[in-house]
Amino acid sequence: QVQLIESGGGLVSTGGSLRLSCAASGRTFSLYAMGWVRQTLAKEREFVAAIKWSDGITVYADPVKGRFTISRDTAGNAVVLQMNSLKPEDTAVYYCAADTKARVIFSGIGHRQTDVYDDWGQGTQVTVSN
Repeated sequence: QVQLIESGGGLVSTGGSLRLSCAASGRTFSLYAMGWVRQTLAKEREFVAAIKWSDGITVYADPVKGRFTISRDTAGNAVVLQMNSLKPEDTAVYYCAADTKARVIFSGIGHRQTDVYDDWGQGTQVTVSN
C-alpha cells in the first residue's frame, strides 16, 4: 500500500494559480502511475490528470488541458499539479491517487478511469472565487 498526503489547496481568485503537491510513502517501488482526481458535492469523482511514473508520460482531462501541468519527482516520491488560469468550475476537493497494480497499460483512455487507482489521499480543497 502507498500512503498519499496532499498539500497546497486554498482559495484563489479567477485567473489565479495554485500548486498542489502529493507526497507518497510506503510501497513506492510499486508505483506505476499517479493521478489527480477532483470531486464536488454535485458530481462524481472526475479525472484531472495522470502521469506514468517510469517515463513521465502524461494525460489530461479536456477541461484542464493547457491550464494544468502534472509532474513527478521520482527521487522524492512526489507528484505536483500546477494549476493556472483557474476558473470557478475548478472548485472541488482534489485527490491524489496511485496506481500500484498496473492492471491496464498507461494510455489516454485507461488512466482517465478513476477505478484504476488503488490508493488515495485524503484530499485538499481548492476554491476559485469569481
